Amino acid sequence: MTEVTPFFQRNITCFHCGNDFKTTKIRSRFVKIKEHDTDFCPVYQSDEINPILYNVNVCVHCGFSFTDDFNRYIVPVLKDELDNKVTKHWKQQDYGNERSYEEAINTYKLAAYCAQIKKEKKLTIAGLYLRTAWLYRIKNHTDQEHRFMNMAVNGYIEAYLNDDFTGTSMSEVKLLYLIAEIHRRLGNFDQAVSYFSKVIEKQSTSVEPKIIEMAREQWYEMREEYKSMKTV
Repeated sequence: MTEVTPFFQRNITCFHCGNDFKTTKIRSRFVKIKEHDTDFCPVYQSDEINPILYNVNVCVHCGFSFTDDFNRYIVPVLKDELDNKVTKHWKQQDYGNERSYEEAINTYKLAAYCAQIKKEKKLTIAGLYLRTAWLYRIKNHTDQEHRFMNMAVNGYIEAYLNDDFTGTSMSEVKLLYLIAEIHRRLGNFDQAVSYFSKVIEKQSTSVEPKIIEMAREQWYEMREEYKSMKTV
């Protein structure tokens, strides 16, 4: 009997060039989550069996990189721009096998670049930046983690202000909480308090009491930290 491994190959069709390629995914039965960080980053029992490493599909033929969150339609003028800025400069690389953290980070940077050219939702691009930050966090590269968290929070704020999250799986309460929590992690006290307050204000209408409670806990913790700093 053939042994079933955590990894398997999936056939993907690139919706930029139309060619097929294979990429690695992880079977869900092997994925074991220990906990979640306060910004929803999943902490897995195994660093190697981490689905975040395989979230991005990179076309081996043209370099177009994308996730399941991308809109599959590409405006013709932007298709030409992808050809000029991505495909013409693509030196064929195959990210379709098991990935190291460095390789996975490269795929997210490629996807973010493609998403910007393609004019994907700010929410989608911010999500790519946040996951890049998570991968840097796992490798204890704090400077790069904070760099990408900063890019992520700016994108999430744009998504919130422009109502860019409507029609997605991201609720307003979760988006506000995420903005607040990233600001807290970056040490932006005033911005974090402001956005946590916006979350708490939604408690009477929200159907996500757990997020409201998380916001309240973080707001309380920050208030206590601020008090202790004032007395030093």
